[in-house]
Amino acid sequence: MTDKTAEVYRMVMDDHLCPYGLKTKALLRRHGFHVNDHHLTTREQTENFKAEHDVTTTPQVWIDGQRIGGYDALRKHFGHDVSEDETTYRPVVAIFTTALAIAVAAHIATVGTVLSVQVFEWFVAISMTLLALQKLQDVESFSTMFLNYDLLARRWVGYGYLYPYGEAVAGVLMLAGTLIWIAAPIALVIGTGGAISVFKAVYVDRRELKCACVGGKSNVPLGFISLTENLMMMFMGIWMPLRTVWGWGWGWG
Repeated sequence: MTDKTAEVYRMVMDDHLCPYGLKTKALLRRHGFHVNDHHLTTREQTENFKAEHDVTTTPQVWIDGQRIGGYDALRKHFGHDVSEDETTYRPVVAIFTTALAIAVAAHIATVGTVLSVQVFEWFVAISMTLLALQKLQDVESFSTMFLNYDLLARRWVGYGYLYPYGEAVAGVLMLAGTLIWIAAPIALVIGTGGAISVFKAVYVDRRELKCACVGGKSNVPLGFISLTENLMMMFMGIWMPLRTVWGWGWGWG
């Protein structure tokens, strides 16, 4: 038994079970606390509780008679990081890492080796497809954020709406190794336009912007990784037709 006790007030209703309340209880128990769990079972009871304690959200936690606050405040109290509205490369790193793992796994399954030029090609194709998927979840918000820096989209707003579909089509065709004369020009256009736009915004104009590469609601900073992504697409737009014409590699096309 532990002598550390915390009081938790959280919403537990027939039509709503607060997820942050459950996470708060779990966090307290991981830190060795016994939790006195107080349920707020109606909307009226919840609003009265918030008015009484002058708070705007639940759950609320008390430790040793001192109010700590909600879930984020409790994480800070224990010294954990709290997600805030700050830029991070984590979404892009997660996508690139996953794409590389899939490319390597597919190559092992089909060819039996870990590394080859084809792994890089599949890595780029899979990355493009996954990035397109992020944008396609909300094309409207993507196109809005895209207009902050993309030069082609600023000249023709419709380009921002077409971009995610073009990226997806190019990525899938590249992965299949077919219709290269469709996939390559798309990859070359969006890669070149993107690289020039990012370079101008970041390195010429010195602007601090968020990248729309993983969708219009991301906190990914516009910078070197965004430029690298576009340069990879440019490279593939040039490389694939060459390897098809000269018969390099595995005979795509």
